[in-house]
Amino acid sequence: MNNIVVMPMVIPLLMGVILIFLRPFVKAQRVLSMVAMIATVIATVYILNLIQSDGILRLDFGGWLPPYGILFVADSFSTLLVLTTAVVTAIILLYSFSSVGPRYENMFFYPFVLFLVAGVNGSFLTGDLFNLFVCFEVMLLASYVLITLGGRRVQLIESIKYVVINVLSSWFFLVGIAYLYGTIGTLNMAHLSVRIAEVGQGPLLTVIGIIFLLVFSLKSGLLLYFWLPGSYSAPPTAVAALFGALLTKVGIYAMFRTFTLLFYHEPHITHTLIGVMAAITMVGGSLGAIAYDDVRQIVSYNVVITVGFILVGLAVFNEVAIIGSIYYLIHDMVVKALLFLLAGTMIYLTGKSRLADMSGLIRNYPVLGWLFFITTLSLAGIPPLSGFIGKLYIGQGTVGAGAYVLLAIAFLSGMFVLYSLLRIFMNCFWGETIISEDDEPPLRNRLLLPCVLLGIATFVLGVGVEGISDYVRDAAYTLMNPEVYVDAVLNDEK
Repeated sequence: MNNIVVMPMVIPLLMGVILIFLRPFVKAQRVLSMVAMIATVIATVYILNLIQSDGILRLDFGGWLPPYGILFVADSFSTLLVLTTAVVTAIILLYSFSSVGPRYENMFFYPFVLFLVAGVNGSFLTGDLFNLFVCFEVMLLASYVLITLGGRRVQLIESIKYVVINVLSSWFFLVGIAYLYGTIGTLNMAHLSVRIAEVGQGPLLTVIGIIFLLVFSLKSGLLLYFWLPGSYSAPPTAVAALFGALLTKVGIYAMFRTFTLLFYHEPHITHTLIGVMAAITMVGGSLGAIAYDDVRQIVSYNVVITVGFILVGLAVFNEVAIIGSIYYLIHDMVVKALLFLLAGTMIYLTGKSRLADMSGLIRNYPVLGWLFFITTLSLAGIPPLSGFIGKLYIGQGTVGAGAYVLLAIAFLSGMFVLYSLLRIFMNCFWGETIISEDDEPPLRNRLLLPCVLLGIATFVLGVGVEGISDYVRDAAYTLMNPEVYVDAVLNDEK
């Protein structure tokens, strides 16, 4: 029994409940929400190091041994994502203290942010499919509130599409769970892996796997991303940053876990389909990123491109590519949060969102401008920033698999990322300034500090990549060798 495993979900969940009763006390909500995130970071760092010494950790709720009971499983892959979630959320909370305002803070903003984090962390840590569905719904219910908070017309319009798509995908999720349980007789992921290997992944199980691929594609924005750009550009900046950094990553995680642990026996069907969907997603996202002249739309389409790029590693399905995907997944959670915060800050300072309406901002706000340039380089994979190492490994893995078409599309999409963000930089930060010194809105240090922290993080992750390399390699090894996960979960001595 490793009770510490549940703490990354319990801490934000319980603190969120407490904050509901502290609605009038905004300062107390700010302090306690930050305390919850720091405590989550500390607990997760401890778990991550415990995994390196003791192996994969398992917590059986109520003492019911698998496959009969509910359980949480912490391996290096899930715990790395939980840690990144907690760090990124803490920094976004720091930004929200100066940007959200009492109008939102008095409407339970901080409790629902913590509920969102609890759902995200629970999705990463759960060891059975039904509770993955439950944690998805906790996350989504919190996101429904956050996307509509404030009640602006554009939010309500986009939230209808967002809610309908996610309710539909949740229904498909339940259908997939029902068919899988009816076919195999269990929902414990490790037990499912054993049973599917025993009976063989025949046509029926392959179709069920494709249903799960459809569900997680809807939730991550793989191919079926039509809902994403509008939904991620409508809410306030702090909420958009949370969505861009975290929500699609849960769907990506679920795909990696499902198609390396359960449905990995027919990769010429399932993983080829993932590769085709990833390629189309990168092409569509690239076209969207250069077609629009609205800053938030461009940033949102860059989220779409990244989803396709990360899943290239799963499509080619070798350990080197998986290592690259994990590196890039961690990098993207940090840098997408930074990109959304920078875009929102630009809109806050100018009151405009179109490229044609902004110019010369770097003269008024040099730190903001150079942070945006660093973010652009990081997303393009320029060394020594954090995007480079992930792209390098994905490229090596793709070459090793002989998937040269996928490799070409992946790296061409990187050029479109660079071009789309340089468009913003050249149009909005370069050129003649449109803001006079007398009319220049102040950029408060409290807004700039979170952006600086995330900028430092992308540099540290790039230069200090050796610091997490052991954890990433262990995560990739576990994904590529499902028997390691199975043994850790079904071994009664754990």
